[in-house]
Amino acid sequence: MTDEQAVRKLIERWAEAVHAGELEVVLEDHADDIVMFDVPPPYSGVRGLDAYRETWPGFFEWQAAGAVFEIESLEVTAGADVAFAFALLRCGQAAEFPDSPTRLRLTLGLRKEGGRWVVSHEHHSFPSDDSPASEVRDLHARWSELTAAKDLDGLMEGIAEDVVSYEHGGQLQYVGKAAVRAICAAGLEAAASVSFETPDLRVETRGDLAVAWGLDHVQAGSVDSWSRATRVFQRHRDGWKLIHQHLSFPSS
Repeated sequence: MTDEQAVRKLIERWAEAVHAGELEVVLEDHADDIVMFDVPPPYSGVRGLDAYRETWPGFFEWQAAGAVFEIESLEVTAGADVAFAFALLRCGQAAEFPDSPTRLRLTLGLRKEGGRWVVSHEHHSFPSDDSPASEVRDLHARWSELTAAKDLDGLMEGIAEDVVSYEHGGQLQYVGKAAVRAICAAGLEAAASVSFETPDLRVETRGDLAVAWGLDHVQAGSVDSWSRATRVFQRHRDGWKLIHQHLSFPSS
């Protein structure tokens, strides 16, 4: 087997393992110092094998709901001890294909260690544009960064004055920006570090309205939780604003 064939086989095996949700196989041919630039934050990248491992469980949950992860095209170039590859993949709900033109773009950098190839860099992306859906996704991405920075004022910039929020607990509903601000302030103050992301975010837009939904992943100190989230946005002069939010945990 040539080096090019070995790298191709490694990548195809990795993609099959991702689709099957086999975490240990996904990790197997990755370097300890792997750096991944992923679709969701952090924008500085995921660094190290332990951090890389933590990105996959949420993706596997989303994929188990009927998503596909399949290589459509793959090109490999291999030297004596360094190689790179680029690929297009079908990554989304199975019902979207083959009609959807959207493809996940993948670039991999590999090096040879002890006679075997390992992935040292991984870069995933979807094409982005200035569509309303992209703007709503950008707002979620900013919320992730602002949550980690505990920037309450920044978080409130994307909230409408007349917002209505159904929260995990507390009162039946929270009406108005001031009420939501108080809930956010309490959450940011509850732990030394807080993170928030919605890795499986889906967005649909019609005119000046947008609906986004997915599973929120929140880490606050030692608390690590997933919950269901639906958010409704309206386009204002200064951008998209959250007008309704519905959060919940499943009830047994």
